[in-house]
Amino acid sequence: QVQLEESGGGLVEPGGSLRLSCAASGIIFNFNAMGWYRQAPGKQRDLVALITSGGTTNYADSVKGRFTTSRGNAKNTVYLQMNGLKPEDTAVYYCYALRADNNYWGKGTLVTVSR
Repeated sequence: QVQLEESGGGLVEPGGSLRLSCAASGIIFNFNAMGWYRQAPGKQRDLVALITSGGTTNYADSVKGRFTTSRGNAKNTVYLQMNGLKPEDTAVYYCYALRADNNYWGKGTLVTVSR
């Protein structure tokens, strides 16, 4: 079993920054990739950022140049540094991990960008 727990969400003004963290627990070896998805109200869940075990990153076009994802030294943590936040970044952000054919999800953390 794998559990993913996000932290760091909250309310921020446009142009501000937030850093999300995700810690995996349980059977955590050999994740092929970890990353972040988000889901805005009334919309589908979309990829935000992904980082493979080899360190390759992939970002949604809408966040390139503003968001950065990284892995912790222990490889069971993943971070999302979000700069230059916009109101359209408002969503529930979900931590994600992939191992072989298994997908794992956190419960999500709400990020609200508003004045």
